Amino acid sequence: MRSAVSYVPPRDEILQAIARIYRYRMTTTSGGNLSIRDDNGDIWITPAGIDKGTLRREDMIRVAPDGKPHGPHRPSSELPFHQEIYRTRPDIRGIVHAHPVALVAFSLVHEVPNTRLFHQSRHVCGAAGFAPYELPGSEALGRNVAGIFRQLFDCVLLENHGAVTGGRSLQEAFHRFETLEFTAKTIIKARQLGEVRYLTDDEIALASRPSPPWTGFAHTNPATREKELRSQLAEFVRRAYRQRLFISTQGSFSVRLDADSFLVTPYQEDRGTIDGSDLILVRDRECEAGTAPSRAARVHQAIYRKHPEIGSVINA
Repeated sequence: MRSAVSYVPPRDEILQAIARIYRYRMTTTSGGNLSIRDDNGDIWITPAGIDKGTLRREDMIRVAPDGKPHGPHRPSSELPFHQEIYRTRPDIRGIVHAHPVALVAFSLVHEVPNTRLFHQSRHVCGAAGFAPYELPGSEALGRNVAGIFRQLFDCVLLENHGAVTGGRSLQEAFHRFETLEFTAKTIIKARQLGEVRYLTDDEIALASRPSPPWTGFAHTNPATREKELRSQLAEFVRRAYRQRLFISTQGSFSVRLDADSFLVTPYQEDRGTIDGSDLILVRDRECEAGTAPSRAARVHQAIYRKHPEIGSVINA
């Protein structure tokens, strides 16, 4: 699995995240803002008044700790609540704010999506908070939002406005944002069919039970067929993400390598950016040393053992 350390400059990391948010219609050309707080205390943030579909790395604004902006544009009008959240929560290093339709709909009826819908939603997002209305861009809104984050919520809906998520990195904030929007959309669809049933405390707790550990084995010289399958499977995973069969935090995919082994997606790796080296070889009760297969890997394994004619499994 990849290192948790990011070597991507803040302006590029923001550009990559906003491009995904725009591409998957989770914001409009004019809506939304993202930021990163770096080790120097600078806040890197998207600019005001620039089409989100045309942003370039040089458009990003650096706001120094003294509040002075540096860059070719004005910083986002929502800078005040980014600053307030960072002051309130030193652990937060990345923030996403936008107006995806499902989360806006929840904000209009003054509800928050119940993340007990799926254990992964609860694991990624926790419970969501709700901030009372204040004028967008105002310091009063900043105080309201920061006050909810102070209560240790990481996902907050803004009354009649949109949503804000924070994380230890911008990537974590994005994962929470996308997962919360997916949860909201699913609840809205499910309500059209009938009463939505949420997981209980006991059912949520099942996800935290330790699974039997995988034994690690050294794997340094994959054969050509395995390399080919890694390449094909990684492309299929990215396609599933682009088609919205997966989101960044949910969904697993595997392919059989031989009678006793298969390749599978890793645990907690962004499904939208997976490459062949991220995939994990599982063999009997073992996996590659130093890796963590998807929690669903044992489900995939059980299917392969019971059905030798099956060559690939998707769980989404």
